[in-house]
Amino acid sequence: MTTSEQSMVRAAARNNAEWCAAMSRSHGLAGEFGEEAWAAPARTPPYYPDAVTLAPGADPAALAARIDTTAPGASVKDSFADLDLTAAGFQVLFEAQWIHRATSAAATASGLAWGVADAPDDLHAWALAWDDGDGDADLFRSELLGDAATFVLAGRDAGGRVAAGAVASRSDQVVGVSNVFASDGGPDTAWLGVLEAVHRLFPDLPVVGYEHGAGLEAALRHGFEPVGPLRIWLHG
Repeated sequence: MTTSEQSMVRAAARNNAEWCAAMSRSHGLAGEFGEEAWAAPARTPPYYPDAVTLAPGADPAALAARIDTTAPGASVKDSFADLDLTAAGFQVLFEAQWIHRATSAAATASGLAWGVADAPDDLHAWALAWDDGDGDADLFRSELLGDAATFVLAGRDAGGRVAAGAVASRSDQVVGVSNVFASDGGPDTAWLGVLEAVHRLFPDLPVVGYEHGAGLEAALRHGFEPVGPLRIWLHG
């Protein structure tokens, strides 16, 4: 990994931790940032880690001590893929890649009307489209709208239906993109409009995130580059 890639991974990890912290706050849970990691003392919302490492070489035992491993489903985002958490009762759930798209990369327009879902009804419509009937739409609560660094992006078709979307999280150096979806056409359809919307909101910031599998392949087709590995560890 080059020095530039190491710097970008650190920025992406910090950005992602800030987004996880915002999601946790919207559920009434306050985490804490330290030099090595952000961590929450109680179980975080579904699909969100209980800790995110911010620097290489975090102490596994100290990290595990900061989260609640007695509750089912505790997880750690090992941002530098350099930890061994097996002694603390964790196993690798999956591996992924941090991705980066330069500020100078061109944005491509889509056929949807894109905007920020900044009202409770709009957020709920977005969450229902994101969830696609899986029963997790309530994960995105209206309290999230009060976070100044979070932008829920909705792409609507001619009938006003939310057909694609993502979450953009702004930090000092980068804008992170997560929860990319499209009701029709998969992630390729979504990225077309998401990148246009992000470029319009943050024209001077590089875009980061993480993906694996088909999601990673789609991101690479839309101008992203992999900059470093990460692992998600699950307890139990």
